[in-house]
Amino acid sequence: MSKRKRSPVSCTPHKRGTQHSEDEESQLCAQVQSVGEVLSDAGIVESITLKNFMCHSFLGPINFGSNINFVIGRNGSGKSAILTALIVSLGGNVQATSRGTALKSFVKIGESSANVSITLRNQGKDSYKPELYGPAIIIDLRLTHDGVRTYKLKSKCGQIISTKKEELTSILDNFNIQVNNPMSVLNQEMSKNFLHSKGEGDKYRFFMKATQLEQMKEDFIHIKTTKNITEDKVAQHSEYLKDLKRKYLEREDRYKNLSSIDEMHTKLEELQKQMAWALVIEMEKDLEPMKEKLNASKQSTAKYDEKVEEWKNKVKEAEKKCKEFQEQLEGITQQVEELQPKCTKLKEEAQNHNTLLKSSEVTVHRCQVSLRDLEKDKAQLSSRINDLQLSIHQATGSARQAKVESVQRIQCQLEHLNHQISTLGQQISQYQHASGRAKEDHGMIRKDHDILKRSMDANSRNLQMMEGSRSNQLRRFGEHMPAMLDAIQHAHKLGQFKHKPRGPLGYLIKLKDPEQALAVEVCLQSLLHTFTCDNYDDEKVLKGIMMTVMPSGRRPPIITGMFLPKVHDTRKRAVNHPDYQSVLQTLEIEDTVVTNCLIDQRGIENILLIKNRAEACRVMMSGHPPPNCHQAFSKDGDQIFTNRCYASEQTRANCLSGDVEEEIRHLQRELGTQQAQALVLQQKMRKLDEDIKQNEKLEERAHVEMKIATDRVTKHRLELSDLQNLEEPQLEDLKLLEEDLQEIVEKISTEREKYEEARLRTSELKENYNRAEREYKQHKERINTTAEEIDAIKEDLTKGVEEVMKCKHHKKYYDDRRSVHLQNILELEATLQRKEQELQANISKAREIWPERLEVERTARSLDTEISRLKEKISTQQEQEGNREEIIREYRDALAKYKNTAQQMKNLNMFIKSLDRVMNQRLKVFADLRRFLSARCKYFFNSMLTQRGFKGNMIFDHKNETLTISVQPGRGNESDNINMRSLSGGERSFSTVCFILSLWAITEAPFRALDEFDVYMDMVNRRISLDMILQVAEVQHDRQFIFLTPLSMSSLPEADHITILRLNDPKRGHESENEDQS
Repeated sequence: MSKRKRSPVSCTPHKRGTQHSEDEESQLCAQVQSVGEVLSDAGIVESITLKNFMCHSFLGPINFGSNINFVIGRNGSGKSAILTALIVSLGGNVQATSRGTALKSFVKIGESSANVSITLRNQGKDSYKPELYGPAIIIDLRLTHDGVRTYKLKSKCGQIISTKKEELTSILDNFNIQVNNPMSVLNQEMSKNFLHSKGEGDKYRFFMKATQLEQMKEDFIHIKTTKNITEDKVAQHSEYLKDLKRKYLEREDRYKNLSSIDEMHTKLEELQKQMAWALVIEMEKDLEPMKEKLNASKQSTAKYDEKVEEWKNKVKEAEKKCKEFQEQLEGITQQVEELQPKCTKLKEEAQNHNTLLKSSEVTVHRCQVSLRDLEKDKAQLSSRINDLQLSIHQATGSARQAKVESVQRIQCQLEHLNHQISTLGQQISQYQHASGRAKEDHGMIRKDHDILKRSMDANSRNLQMMEGSRSNQLRRFGEHMPAMLDAIQHAHKLGQFKHKPRGPLGYLIKLKDPEQALAVEVCLQSLLHTFTCDNYDDEKVLKGIMMTVMPSGRRPPIITGMFLPKVHDTRKRAVNHPDYQSVLQTLEIEDTVVTNCLIDQRGIENILLIKNRAEACRVMMSGHPPPNCHQAFSKDGDQIFTNRCYASEQTRANCLSGDVEEEIRHLQRELGTQQAQALVLQQKMRKLDEDIKQNEKLEERAHVEMKIATDRVTKHRLELSDLQNLEEPQLEDLKLLEEDLQEIVEKISTEREKYEEARLRTSELKENYNRAEREYKQHKERINTTAEEIDAIKEDLTKGVEEVMKCKHHKKYYDDRRSVHLQNILELEATLQRKEQELQANISKAREIWPERLEVERTARSLDTEISRLKEKISTQQEQEGNREEIIREYRDALAKYKNTAQQMKNLNMFIKSLDRVMNQRLKVFADLRRFLSARCKYFFNSMLTQRGFKGNMIFDHKNETLTISVQPGRGNESDNINMRSLSGGERSFSTVCFILSLWAITEAPFRALDEFDVYMDMVNRRISLDMILQVAEVQHDRQFIFLTPLSMSSLPEADHITILRLNDPKRGHESENEDQS
């Protein structure tokens, strides 16, 4: 209830459980007692003024009394307008007026706005802000035709205090003005509806609304609904609180991790201090070996000097040996040149003796054939003589004669066979000699053919390389050279070489003058195919590659020497001729390593190239050779020294020739010529093979014939021995045959003498030939021996030259090493000085980090590793955790949010528990108050009825929300209670007034307004009702009562507390302008 919970009477109920019977209610009614008067009259209406409100242009000001006011006027005079204006101006809704559906309907037709001004009293202890408003509060209401309602709250003197609806609400709450409560303002329509209402539920709702119990009930329902919503939200926020707690714990973990990050930062700072001084200590330690190395290097400089001097002496010795070998070679070469003409002469003599020998052998052979024919004739003639002698002496001495004949025949055969054996022996000797000569010639031709064959093979290879070099010039230096360079390039990409080897050197040079190709090629020789390496490790790798690419055959040589970035300075030691260029000047070399290698190995800066051989001999052998020049080459490849010269065996340039097609054509022509020569030699060898085979065949046949003749001699000798043992028969003289035989014998003798003479001459010629051949062979053998000595000396010379080059190479190597060593010493000194400066700088930096020197046992590397690991860990954790300030802010936000939410949840739970407890108490008090007010209402209702002699009863069914009112008029039996529906109109109106007055008695408000309350009463009931109203109003003299009625109130007594306000009658057909106050 509000502040004004005071009434003339009060009732204090006793609590006897949750349910009460009718006896309990009667007992409560009996306990009702009157209460003292209230002295405050704040909140009553002092006056009201209407302008353009409803159908009235202007009405008022109407000044009300402080107690009882009767507003009297006919219908249309403005009674309802005053009541409606009172409701609307004090914040009531349109429905409470029962006069319209919208505020704009209250604006007079034809006007844009309506104004209502109400003055409320603001005195006493319940006054509202008297220091601002003073003794009265003026409320000005303005209604627009759009239905907009605006307020101006003014003080007594007219000063605007506020224009807010909330201020008006505060004023109404302070004064407990309830214009929507029918007990404060009961308009005509509501009174009529209540009077005609026959429903028990409507009466109960009227009772509840009048006593504000309905508002309390609605508040309780709203509170319960709000509580249920709050509980649902609390249940929902429980999950949200769990999420907040989880997030808070996560932020808390990250916040706690910050302490570990701080520890890591502290440890990192300590490690950085140690790192600063560890670097200083390590640099100091590193400087000690450098100082020792510098001292050792300075001491080892003498060793390099000794090595350089040692190899310098070796170079001199090797050059001396080379000079000796060169002199020997020149002497032996001169001997060979001197022996060569005699050898040619002896060869010619041997060939002449051989021709004579062959002619004599033919003569001998012819004599042998002639003797053989004569012997055959002799044998035939002797056989005829023997046969004739046998036939003559057959009878007388046939046996003896036969024996003699047989002996003679056998002797002749033996003689013939011996001669045949001698002839065959000579033939075998001739055949053997002819075969030997043929084999010797065949061997010489075979040797020439092999030399030619090797030359052809070399030319074929050169031709193949030349043809292959059309697409790739590397093939000039070997078939495997492209694969070799590819393998070197691949190994270099893999990092197997410290420095990429260079080669073949001939591939890396170019000629300025193509005519000098043969001279340069003869000069450089094997260097054209040579590779060069910077160090021995690279040399091992290169040898491995060569073994892989070229598993068999001759491999290119390798020269090892340090690669230098600049070309050797040869200006002081190089030849500088005005007319002729040196080899170095003729070549175009882009790679400095190749240039330095050729300078070191061949001395190309000291070799002149002179195209004409005669001119070259004149320049070099004139006794005054060009300075710094020790040899020269002609364009034909001839090598000319200051005291000798050598012709070149090579006629064409293979590797450096510029015109590949011309070289190919030349090789093809030369190869064709060699093939023709080879064919001629092959034909000669085939002819000699045939001769050899024929002689061997004849020799074999002669051997067979000699064996047969020997066998026959043996056989005849046995026969002759057998016949000599028998008796010899007599011989007869056959003169004629014997003469012929004698003649043949003489011829044989003559021919034999010729044969012997020819044989002796042949023997002599053979001896002369053998002697000439022997002298030729001996001379040739001497030349060959000398030539072998030349080869040996050349080999020794080559080795000597190689030794000179090797010694020069080593000398240069140690020169370079010494230079590098001295350079290293300078660099080491500079490095040491720089390191010392860096050390001082690091000491300064270390002192900036930590001024005191720290003795650190750990290495800088381990400290750096740990620092990196710690930084990475810090970085990772910071990345995971985020920014430090952000982590702290998030942690504090999460903590505050969690605590606030948890506190809110706790407060809400406490509020819900308190609300449950308070609601239970309030509901209990509400039930007690409802019973208490019901009992008071019954009491006052019966008290009002008794004034006319009525009796009645009120039955409240709070469970079903019904109110049953029964009235017993004075004429009935005492036990008969009649329902109000059975009463007459006047009785029912009277009962209704009694009911309203009983509700007035149990409710409070600063003023009460009642419109046409007596319109349906008869005179008796009106009189009684009016008296009752006046009595109640008089008792409640601090309350204001405003009664609106169209009836005349002439019967009212005259009193100071009663004010009668009569409104002018309405002017029909015209608008009422000003209605005067009565």
